[in-house]
Amino acid sequence: MTIQVFGHKSPDTDSTGSPIIWAWYLNEVKGVAATPKLLGEPNTEAAFVLKRWNLDKPEIISGVEAGAPVVIVDTNNPAELPEAINDADVQAIIDHHKLVGGLETKGPIDITIRPLACTATIMVDLMGDDAAKMPEAIKGAALSCILSDTLEFRSPTTTDHDREAAEKLAADLGIDIAAYASEMFEAKSDISAFSDAELIRMDSKAYEVDGTKFRVSVLETTAPKLVLDRKDSLMASFEEVAKEDGVDQVLLFAVDILNEEATLLVPNDLVKTVAEKSFGATVDGDTVVLPGVMSRKKQIIPNLKV
Repeated sequence: MTIQVFGHKSPDTDSTGSPIIWAWYLNEVKGVAATPKLLGEPNTEAAFVLKRWNLDKPEIISGVEAGAPVVIVDTNNPAELPEAINDADVQAIIDHHKLVGGLETKGPIDITIRPLACTATIMVDLMGDDAAKMPEAIKGAALSCILSDTLEFRSPTTTDHDREAAEKLAADLGIDIAAYASEMFEAKSDISAFSDAELIRMDSKAYEVDGTKFRVSVLETTAPKLVLDRKDSLMASFEEVAKEDGVDQVLLFAVDILNEEATLLVPNDLVKTVAEKSFGATVDGDTVVLPGVMSRKKQIIPNLKV
């Protein structure tokens, strides 16, 4: 059976590109039939990357059949995967997030979880010398994933190893990193076509803190005004999204890539308390700026308190 390779729901560039990269490796290098899949519509940046490198958008699936062989990338969290994931035959996990627990497998599997900024960096490492065989489009996908997850090396999750991998890929491709990253972030910042609910869910993860369930949403942008101009309607949509998604509260952070800060929307006293306890912020109004906050994984999720 063909192995399905996929990342998390609400796929960003890494969860769109990494399945493509690994499916290429399994097919072309390991001689194992594999196909990339998505668990949702890719965000605007990921869509730009697919078009830029002439890559077909993987099929979007809503579930997996019992016993189907799969490789999970860019997550190990069952909440971000199909409901029946434990009925599938999970054969490998490649990830750069903390170990969540809850996945069950049919037997021993290959698990690689490394403290790097991007899944694609890990994949290039795992390929070893075979990474040189990547065609231009696959190298382009890998470079895009790294630049996206590191916010062009601005994110505190960035390691020297991520930077070195990106610089080598860019050199191989003849790509100017700053110019290309600017194109990617411009695509990511175009939110005009999305409803408030779609924006809230676009790059979000469910997370529980002391019994309170949050949907933690991050909108990374070079044009934060486009997000903040919609703050009233976005906050008005929080309650409906929370109810539909089975969480208590939405936390939405607009991350200003260029100024390296995040603005948290504050619709009520609960979020005000979260801002003050988690980030030592003083809240006056319905937004609060958090200087230096760029990473949900490293700076937001680990610090959340209620």
